[in-house]
Amino acid sequence: MKIMVETSARHVHVTQEALEALFGKDAKLTNKKDLSQPGQFACYERVDIIGPKGEMKNVSILGPVRAATQIELSLTDARKLGIAAPVRESGDIEGTPGCTLVGPNGQYEVSCGVIAAKRHIHLTPKDAEEYGLKDKQIVSVEVGGEGRKLIFGDVVVRVSEKFAPAMHIDTDESNAAGLTGTVDGEIIA
Repeated sequence: MKIMVETSARHVHVTQEALEALFGKDAKLTNKKDLSQPGQFACYERVDIIGPKGEMKNVSILGPVRAATQIELSLTDARKLGIAAPVRESGDIEGTPGCTLVGPNGQYEVSCGVIAAKRHIHLTPKDAEEYGLKDKQIVSVEVGGEGRKLIFGDVVVRVSEKFAPAMHIDTDESNAAGLTGTVDGEIIA
């Protein structure tokens, strides 16, 4: 069972409140590039992330605005910032550490929301049925080529009508497998 594997670099999701604190009253996110998931896009707007030990400049915001601000980092990024980011599914931010976001019009204190995103596969219900997979099922996926082939375990399957088929891993995981660009993986259920 093949699945497209994409590398998801560090990024930020913001609420309207955070967006306005960072970019000014009535600020709106500007679509720079559509992403593989329907309705999701990379924005022209960027922020700096400040943690206890350092900062990362010019980090992408992904749109549209969300109900909660969330910062998705690789574990390497989190260590550089001095943040003990837990590995969590997107949206599962309760009890996670926070950080400071800085934009051109101000800063925004995030009390919780910094995570290393758990590797996951997006599927529609139809695709999940074809693959014989269920929402929240844990699978393994083989990726990589000559000399760097890896099998990623603990991959959570996420099923929704709002999704398009794709697996997302972070930059640490992508580098470990020597991946460049979008590649195909093999689901080993």
